[in-house]
Amino acid sequence: MRYWHPFTEEAIEQIKRDGITKLVVLPLYPQFSISTSGSSLRLLEAIFREDEYLVNMQHTVIPSWYQREGYIKAMANLIEKELEKFRSPKEVMIFFSAHGVPLAYVEEAGDPYKAEMEECVDLIMEDLEKRKINNSYTLAYQSRVGPVEWLRPYTDETIIELGRKGVKSLLAVPISFVSEHIETLEEIDVEYKELALESGIKNWGRVPALGCEPTFISDLADAVIDSLPYVGAMAVSNLEARQSLVPLGSVEELLAAYDSQRRELPPPVVVWEWGWTKSAETWNGRVAMLAVFFVLLLELATGKGFLHQWGILPLA
Repeated sequence: MRYWHPFTEEAIEQIKRDGITKLVVLPLYPQFSISTSGSSLRLLEAIFREDEYLVNMQHTVIPSWYQREGYIKAMANLIEKELEKFRSPKEVMIFFSAHGVPLAYVEEAGDPYKAEMEECVDLIMEDLEKRKINNSYTLAYQSRVGPVEWLRPYTDETIIELGRKGVKSLLAVPISFVSEHIETLEEIDVEYKELALESGIKNWGRVPALGCEPTFISDLADAVIDSLPYVGAMAVSNLEARQSLVPLGSVEELLAAYDSQRRELPPPVVVWEWGWTKSAETWNGRVAMLAVFFVLLLELATGKGFLHQWGILPLA
């Protein structure tokens, strides 16, 4: 992993100890973006270049797999299951919330993320329609950081707008996340849920991340097996001609195609960030509440302190 154990560097060292000579690189991001899969490939590029053991390592990369049948089916299964928990399932709007990326990546650098995300949502909805599920739906982007423009519409602004339009039931779908973490458990489950309720949305639900859902895991395994004949082989020259089951190219080829400018990437979302920042508000507030609680507890236990001196609590 990039930001926790086992880190990419640790995995590479294990690969060398095991004497591996061929690799299938499978980023756990369904849709390709310069800032996600591309960031991981940048790191691999640097490691490959500096290590004699890895410099000629035969490998292939599965750049994205959002269009695979198993993934689409697994997502549709989870959505269908969560819809059934609502009193009136047909009235629920399906709200796809994807991790955002800087707008310049898409408009200037040719990042395929937005196009792949929109196609992914369409494929999931097509699968649901085959099941006679025809709910309204929308797509928005979350987790923006910094002063630059990010992909719109923004998740928070969209939730407020849906409330104004009279939407009463919303099912959030974390479409670009395959595991639970701060952006699902805190940003969606706490911040966006609170915002939705404040905006007039009465019924809120959230589709869990795929995690180890059997259909999903089996499909990832099939993706790797499908890619084995292409390890070390030449990639197709036309990026638009790639097949859903045929992985495309090497680390170098993908970066040359999608990330030739090597712009500075935005930092990951930081949980413990202090100051006047959006991501810090919740944690700063909670720490302050805990501090007040312990001060009050200490005052009551000892009968001394500022609150007693100021006359807010009676002296013992």
